[in-house]
Amino acid sequence: MFIAGTSSAQDVHVSPTGDDSAAGTAAAPFRSIARARDELRKNPKDKHVILHGGTYYLDDSLVFSPGDSGIYEGAAGENAIISGGRRLELKWTPYKNGIFQSQVPGVKEGKLDFDQLFANGDMQHLARYPNYDPKAQHYNGVAADCLSPARIKTWAHPETAILHALHGNEWGDLHYRVTGVDAKGNAILEGGWQNNRASGPHASIRFVENVFEELDAPGEWFLDKSTGILYFMPPTGMDLDKTIIEVSRLKHLIEIRGSSQKPAADITFSHLTFTHAKRTFIEKYEPLLRTDWAIYRGGAILLDGTKNISIDDCDFVNLGGNALFVNGYNRNASIAHCKFENIGASAVCFVGLTSAVRSPTSWAHDDDWATVDHTPGPATEDYPADCTVADCLIHHIGTVEKQIAGVEIDMARRITVDHCSIYDCPRAAINIGDGCWGGHVIENCDVFDTVKETGDHGSFNSWGRDRYWQIHPPAGKSFEDLVRENPTLPEWDCVEPITLRNTRWRCDHGWDIDLDDGSSNYRIYNNLCLHGGIKNREGFDRKVYNNIMIDNSFHPHVWFANNRGSFEHNIVMQGYKPIGISHWGDDINHNFFANPKDLLEAQQKYHTDADSAAGDPMFIDPAHGDYRVKDDSPALKVGFKNFPMDEFGVTSQRLKNQAKTALTMSAAEAAR
Repeated sequence: MFIAGTSSAQDVHVSPTGDDSAAGTAAAPFRSIARARDELRKNPKDKHVILHGGTYYLDDSLVFSPGDSGIYEGAAGENAIISGGRRLELKWTPYKNGIFQSQVPGVKEGKLDFDQLFANGDMQHLARYPNYDPKAQHYNGVAADCLSPARIKTWAHPETAILHALHGNEWGDLHYRVTGVDAKGNAILEGGWQNNRASGPHASIRFVENVFEELDAPGEWFLDKSTGILYFMPPTGMDLDKTIIEVSRLKHLIEIRGSSQKPAADITFSHLTFTHAKRTFIEKYEPLLRTDWAIYRGGAILLDGTKNISIDDCDFVNLGGNALFVNGYNRNASIAHCKFENIGASAVCFVGLTSAVRSPTSWAHDDDWATVDHTPGPATEDYPADCTVADCLIHHIGTVEKQIAGVEIDMARRITVDHCSIYDCPRAAINIGDGCWGGHVIENCDVFDTVKETGDHGSFNSWGRDRYWQIHPPAGKSFEDLVRENPTLPEWDCVEPITLRNTRWRCDHGWDIDLDDGSSNYRIYNNLCLHGGIKNREGFDRKVYNNIMIDNSFHPHVWFANNRGSFEHNIVMQGYKPIGISHWGDDINHNFFANPKDLLEAQQKYHTDADSAAGDPMFIDPAHGDYRVKDDSPALKVGFKNFPMDEFGVTSQRLKNQAKTALTMSAAEAAR
């Protein structure tokens, strides 16, 4: 059994200063990871590769196939970095106005292309308007006139420009290339396919980048691909002759590819840093059923057709797109003890194939009851299942794209997210896009500082736009009639309950927990909701119990008749906030209200909570985040039970040392 940090005579060693023609020993290491992989293919008994400290700049994506296996681990006490970029050796000369210039070999010839630049490890900014403002809420600075004809007139080459904007309803984001200018001086745009809900770009929450004439602030740069000249205005005090300049080149650093019939299996990456992947916002995007999402199926690490893959104790930093994408058939993938920071899109995505869904539909296509497949569950095995994200620190994500999540789950089954700290997100920290096929468990997490740049969302968000929600019923019937006649219909896709438990949530710009548009078959209990409350819109079979809602309450929206939902044994600090409710059901009861007036309103106006109570819940130490109730609390008499308040978030000491918590977030951060 291999023990981390040890070495044996059978180990394969790699060093950035090594030689691929060497023996691959500790004294004579290989230089490239690809050479080590090939050595393992020749000598399958050698299953352990030790990567010594330094940066491994990949020439191409590193691909693993069925038959490949082994452990690829950073040497103990050393910092092994796998980069999709390149270090540039430049000769800077002054240009003007504080801007310097240098020829970059290979650019003019089309051999080198990059869209991110780092100086001494810090990301710099493509020339943009308006200028980068770290305090601005949206995109670090936006301007309604960024593509005005008056501004475009000042650009010699508008065709280099890129427009970034929020979705018109703030449901994510859209991105466009400027391909030219029409007779009226307006930009001709290509793009907008990054969201599944039709909309034009937001009229004011937008900015433009990659325009030479907008290079006017420290930290901005522009690459003229026609001449191969890089222009850069260094930050104040930076000595370019002593500055390490690195750029991103590859979209994917590592690809592990197999199939459901022949998966790539039993590969581990540990104690490594992955960095410098290109942005992918303008690549081909695929709409995901009837969610709001369209997605690029790729990431710095791509798992596609795998089994028993482990990513352990690794760092993902300064990546332009998704960090880790688990695509199609995958079983037992484990992502544990990792950090994700400064990620352009999502941190971890689990996304199955549409071909695995029975009667899949889109916003443009519904099914008639007569033609829909009535068989529960998936049609094929081409989806992720039994995968785990545990003890991971995820923050400062969605720096480029805004329809993202710390953990994204679509067309997947039994995904567990455990003891993760997720914060500083433009949209949800955890998103479940549909009910296919349930069994997910979200537990022991610390989630806050979310929905910072978008709207109509929560720290946790889900949709349930599954077969029952999209059927065209026969004439004279509603789909509520269909569910009454076919009680299991809402679970045809969500065949196993989805559980949210023992987690601390805080959303200052939406709901703490947002079950939207038909989300069904949920068990929500032992959650501490610090600000946004819990929303249930439409849907069936949702059991919400033993939760605490500080500064807020329960938000029932547009419930169906006989929805089989319940809300019991919860503590709410405000009155219920219903929208469009005519069917409360019989199981809204045994709750505890902080304000007797709110209880009275529930009983008299909504005819709920006949056996609920009100008063001081008697929290033990709310000033320090301990919302357990004292032994003589009246909340205990209606069935509320205490749950731990000191087990939220990451557990490994290295991540705990770096992580913020929902309690340490400043008031200024909460107000942003």
